[in-house]
Amino acid sequence: ETPIVLTCLFPFLSYISPNLVGGSHRCEGRVEISKSGVQGTVCDDGWDLNDAQVVCRQLGCGPALSATSSASFGQGSGNIYLDDVNCAGTESSLFQCGHNGWGTHNCGHSEDAGVKCSAPYLQLVNGRHRCEGRVEIYYRGRWGTVCDDYWDLADALVVCRQLGCGRAIAALGSAYFGQGSGDIVLDNVRCSGNEVSLLRCNHTGWRVHNCAHYEDASVVCSDNSASISASVRLSGGSNGCEGRVELYDGSTWGTVCDDQWDLQDAQVVCRQLGCGRPLAALDTAHFGLGSGRIFLDDVQCRGDEPSLQMCWHNGWGVHNCRHVEDASVICAGGWGPSDGFWCPLCETAMLSSVRTGTWGTVCDDQWDLQDAQVVCRQLGCGRPVDAPRSARFGLGSGRIFLDDVQCRGDEPSLQMCRHNGWGVHNCGHVEDASVICAGGWPPSDGFWCPLCETAMLSCLGRATTE
Repeated sequence: ETPIVLTCLFPFLSYISPNLVGGSHRCEGRVEISKSGVQGTVCDDGWDLNDAQVVCRQLGCGPALSATSSASFGQGSGNIYLDDVNCAGTESSLFQCGHNGWGTHNCGHSEDAGVKCSAPYLQLVNGRHRCEGRVEIYYRGRWGTVCDDYWDLADALVVCRQLGCGRAIAALGSAYFGQGSGDIVLDNVRCSGNEVSLLRCNHTGWRVHNCAHYEDASVVCSDNSASISASVRLSGGSNGCEGRVELYDGSTWGTVCDDQWDLQDAQVVCRQLGCGRPLAALDTAHFGLGSGRIFLDDVQCRGDEPSLQMCWHNGWGVHNCRHVEDASVICAGGWGPSDGFWCPLCETAMLSSVRTGTWGTVCDDQWDLQDAQVVCRQLGCGRPVDAPRSARFGLGSGRIFLDDVQCRGDEPSLQMCRHNGWGVHNCGHVEDASVICAGGWPPSDGFWCPLCETAMLSCLGRATTE
């Protein structure tokens, strides 16, 4: 039977991140959360230094100095997104702390919460956002740069973690984000990748170098606050829209306990993954036992929250469960009246993501089935059938974002595979990489997408990425 090829649309991810407003520098002010460009605040009920510590860490600022209340940095406007926030202080994100639920509060803006963090001594300059740019260190009253000798992803990983910017995507040299000025503070930096600060890595000593500013080091980080949708997946099912609910904390995947698990919770997960309406909220490890940590328990969603982490819960990692209680969902697929048809087993004619409004492609150097496997899984498109090269589906345009991609095949996204660095390549669009995926459902079971009536869907396209 001839496979049907569909052109489907994928929704853009909601952008949810905290920032500080009204202070004298970026590391103090009223706590505001931006969701898809709409600003909102946090209520000061229960607000304390542990909560402030999490905000400061997430923003890449120094330790928290104080947690302020009563709109000490002025009253905000619009929504109040969080109330009764209860952090232990060790969380990597404010959204991992316990709270009443997204948008559930009994506050006015006279109760807006604020924080004062110590100013950072590490920053990234000249990038498109605070999580990419030239690496600069504050030393003896002025900012200086780092030389790119031996600069690699392990060094970038430490910088990204220290700034609360997620994982390292690229470690760049040759003043990629422009030449700095002043002192070159560090040279021959050699991190293992586990250090909590760049200053704890091996180097030749303060201001000891043989470099010029055209060798200034830079990094590009993922900024893990920018895409909460990428932090949830379904495992153990027959396709990307059913399975055991698993969450990613930036380093490991963990599960959700089934206490109070219901269709409203499943509705949030299905929407977050672009999988349509929920069909079932399942308990007792229906799709098998997970492993590792149990991140959430007693989840109670209204159903309209933008992510599972925004629902009311006991707090990140707080539970009384075992993996025999792992929660699962079955979603109907990708039909949404307002969004059109974009079932996860389909792919656009151009398998794509967006980065700051610009589409780009992936070069086919070393492109193989292991790389295609990651792409197909990431899109819920089943197993990889082929990894075509040489612009099989036509030449792309714009930037080439990745080259020499080398996946093991088990990575949760293409960006997590080994590659030369974001935007680093020696290719033309005649080398654009592509994939063909088998689709997300075994032929014997039929095909679950509401608008499809075939035993198999081939997911075809040129690979472009974020």
